[in-house]
Amino acid sequence: MRRNVIWKLAAGVAAMSLVAVACGGDDEAIDTFNPDAVECAELTPVKLQLQWFTQAQFAGYFAAIDQGFYEAQCLDVTILEGGVDIVPQQQLADGAVDFALSWVPKALASREAGANIVDIAQIFQRSGTLQVSFKDKGITSPADFAGKNIGNWGYGNEFEIFAALTKAGLDPAADVTLVQQQFDMAALLAGDIDAAEAMTYNEYAQVLEAVNPATGELYTADDFNVVSYEDEGVGMLQDAIWASGERLADEAYRATAVKFVAASIQGWSFCRDYVKACADLVVSKGSKLGASHQLWQMNEVNKLIWPSAGGAGMIDAAAWDRTATLAQETKNLEGSTVLTAAPGAEAYNNDIVTEALAILAGLGVDTEGSSYEPINVALNEAGA
Repeated sequence: MRRNVIWKLAAGVAAMSLVAVACGGDDEAIDTFNPDAVECAELTPVKLQLQWFTQAQFAGYFAAIDQGFYEAQCLDVTILEGGVDIVPQQQLADGAVDFALSWVPKALASREAGANIVDIAQIFQRSGTLQVSFKDKGITSPADFAGKNIGNWGYGNEFEIFAALTKAGLDPAADVTLVQQQFDMAALLAGDIDAAEAMTYNEYAQVLEAVNPATGELYTADDFNVVSYEDEGVGMLQDAIWASGERLADEAYRATAVKFVAASIQGWSFCRDYVKACADLVVSKGSKLGASHQLWQMNEVNKLIWPSAGGAGMIDAAAWDRTATLAQETKNLEGSTVLTAAPGAEAYNNDIVTEALAILAGLGVDTEGSSYEPINVALNEAGA
């Protein structure tokens, strides 16, 4: 592997500088790379495709740019926002970007359809998908979905809902009414649906940022029932870094992949330790929702990553197999499954992330977060 970095310090020691910023509600000193500590013969341009708009779900990648982690690996990374009409894994397969973020079942469906893509780092270790309802609906498990109007976003985000229905013995075409839901909680708050799809780090916060018209105060968690698909045993692996399977045969691209994964995980380690700094960074980059919402989101995203036994980004074979099995057994409204066959062994590998973690170990970066503890976040109205 050709290394472009010329370290000015002793091998394996990163130059650090101290800057004071707010972190987790306190003023703390942040250890950050000094860009002057390395010289690169050249910076390799890299394009990363996000799944959605700028928000704390992707804070680790923004932090890796802001803190100079990518630059320290001789990478010049450009982050491309996602949207409803953008399929990240297809952008990758088409060669429009170098790496893409995608939920595993969505990417595996694209892979089965011909996209030559490989999961090289599993950033989110747990599913954050919920179904949220008002307490008076009496929905405490997927079995209670029967006869109810169940909101879902579609676009491949509904696979866990179908998996939960299948496990509960319910026919999604006959036993429930599935309602196309916008990517917000307006339909739930208006009473148009009985339960709304939500992420722990995003839409669930939106109901807690809304004013209860009966009290004039913000809703609280006591006003809602929450069904966690992770807790129900049907959680599927979500945000992962995907690479081009074809290009991984090229030594230069593979070397770039290792460095990109290393710097990205370093960014996530930074956001674990400096929650508010990363939330503020995302706000400064133009997030659509406000400061308290992004702080909540950063805190909840961290819970999906940390602790990470064996190192962040490592792909757990059992979690992968569960996701693949559910994707083969889960039926949609037409009775078809997400996957028609098990994905090949080459659909993921831990080789690249293992090399990336070795780089970070040499820099003294904590990639397991065994002592990680979330912070307490107070939401403001509308996430301000």
